[in-house]
Amino acid sequence: MTKDAEYSKSYGSKEIAAAAIKMSMTSDRYEEKSLQSEYLKNGIHTAAVDYGGEFINSIMKIIERAVVSSKREGVITDSHAEEGAVAGAAREALSQITSKAMGLNVGGKIGIARYNDHVSVAIFLGIGLLHLNEVAISVGHRVV
Repeated sequence: MTKDAEYSKSYGSKEIAAAAIKMSMTSDRYEEKSLQSEYLKNGIHTAAVDYGGEFINSIMKIIERAVVSSKREGVITDSHAEEGAVAGAAREALSQITSKAMGLNVGGKIGIARYNDHVSVAIFLGIGLLHLNEVAISVGHRVV
């Protein structure tokens, strides 16, 4: 993506996971784009996308949205390995919350962050029925 020499700091999996989590917690497109431009100044490429629906029926949609938004925002290129890394990290994040969300409606945001070979996908969501919501956050990480 970018050369390390252009940036004053090197980031590891922990910092990239934190960036993905922060992207997933943005409240609107303005905040999302603002945070995205701040991260880009440090060489961290990010994306975020909203989703919602019944959890079981949404699993494939969530993974697809993570991959598509990553490609659209330039986080990854159109390569099998990079798409697989985002899909795998999204699947890992989903597996962490499956038992809590099974059979219920969910709605929230996916945050994706990448720095060099580190890719993280964070999922922040509300789980529930009507106004009786639970909140969950999860993160998956892959190396490209």
